Amino acid sequence: MSTTPPVLAAELAQAWADIQRHHSELPDLAAPESLIGESSSACGAELSFERLLHEAVHGIAAARGVRDTSRAGRYHNRRFLSIAEELGLDHPEEPHPSSGFSLVTLNPEAKKRYRPTIERLQRALRAHTVATTADTSRTFRGPAARHGSSGGGVRVKAVCDCGRNVRVVPSVLAQAPIMCGGCGKPFRIPEVVGVGAGAG
Repeated sequence: MSTTPPVLAAELAQAWADIQRHHSELPDLAAPESLIGESSSACGAELSFERLLHEAVHGIAAARGVRDTSRAGRYHNRRFLSIAEELGLDHPEEPHPSSGFSLVTLNPEAKKRYRPTIERLQRALRAHTVATTADTSRTFRGPAARHGSSGGGVRVKAVCDCGRNVRVVPSVLAQAPIMCGGCGKPFRIPEVVGVGAGAG
């Protein structure tokens, strides 16, 4: 019953795959664990399904070649808002002077569509929070752990049977499988020794 970042990363990957089922042009999420502990005031500081959907808007914009931000990625323009509305995010007010339309929120239809995904991700986030804040007075957690990263290391390509791929640190994948939302099989790292699986 591990609640370490790799497990949360797997849940993030699954939630991303759930979004892809409704928006097939959304590219694969290269490194789900990179979102854990990452803070971005322009995109929302707290990790949640709403934040993940916000990141998906940027993914679709990139896939379409649409420039959805300016001012070093801080200001979210009307092209961002247009794609956000497609994904079920609303911005009922005028744009913020410095961040534009970044503070989007889930509309009722999207909440209903993604309810099981939202609930599953919220459980994983709660468990992760408990696991990473427990007993901090008695243990030293290095900067990578404090910021929720995988602990560093070179990311390599992991593949699944249907051909999708993600970038992952081998030691992260060794701790718990990351399941593909497309085919339901685990991602594996070909030709890497010592990741928990024997050579094929």
